[in-house]
Amino acid sequence: MSIDLSTPPVPISFEVYPPRSDAGFAALHETIRHLASVDPRFISVTYGAGGSTGGRSLELLTHILRETHVEPLAHLTCVGNTYAGANSLIREFLDAGITSFLALRGDPPAGASEDDAFLGDLASAAELVQLIDRVQAERAPYAETPVPGVPGAVRVEKRPGVDIAVAAFPNGHPRSRRPFEDIDALLAKQAAGATLAITQLFFHADDYLAFVQRSREAGVTIPILPGIMPITSPARLRRVIELTGEQHPADLALALDLESTAEGQRDVGIAHAARLAREVAEGGAPGIHLYAFNNHDTVLEVLREAGALTAESRVPDPVH
Repeated sequence: MSIDLSTPPVPISFEVYPPRSDAGFAALHETIRHLASVDPRFISVTYGAGGSTGGRSLELLTHILRETHVEPLAHLTCVGNTYAGANSLIREFLDAGITSFLALRGDPPAGASEDDAFLGDLASAAELVQLIDRVQAERAPYAETPVPGVPGAVRVEKRPGVDIAVAAFPNGHPRSRRPFEDIDALLAKQAAGATLAITQLFFHADDYLAFVQRSREAGVTIPILPGIMPITSPARLRRVIELTGEQHPADLALALDLESTAEGQRDVGIAHAARLAREVAEGGAPGIHLYAFNNHDTVLEVLREAGALTAESRVPDPVH
């Protein structure tokens, strides 16, 4: 049975990443236009290292801000960042109008140990959350609103805030040294000022729902958004498991292996992701966050099959 996620609406959001070429930007702009047409809560952009603007991340974030009605959310990582460098990068994003962030510790480079000095000055995502909030407080300590009818007078109001998301791990962080260490880390991020958590991918709805229950029992009160990734080929599944350390999902792997065509494997991945979306929504998830792989067709099909889109999205004409 398909649950109608559109009444009442369950918020949706997407993740994209900066392309490596100028040609890739043109294609991604078109993808963003399609994603924006279904009114997501935000579109997040992964962090691209290599320069004061985080590679091409800021360029993509400002495109979303200026050319769509959707909130852009910037990924920031601790690994490799000094306090000064992170401070400068955060301020650069804020000056560009970006006020939503995903604060991540990041993974050490291959072959590096947790004790290597070049991992950076920020030891945890909680410290990065605090730094983002502090930079915004220093940059805009308060807001001023003109008083109608009183020339030159202003009303001092509370400073504009920032929204800071953090990562959560339904099946435990791969570097956790003890049970529930990842939930303790989530509590620390919440105490530091995080306003939202987005989960690492998972393959079964119970993984997410049980994690939310454990988190609530431990004192986590911020929304925990389920991150869902359509897995549309055996190669992508192997790569995802390699990168995340998640346990091998035998049911999904078998279904993908039994399909002899790319089209059939895509259908399997879409059906699996749509089922996850329906089940976590039925379980009370505050929204659905989809990892788009810079392609709109697959994630929008997931939402349609899940019942989150009742009609074809209307894509606006390009802005010239």
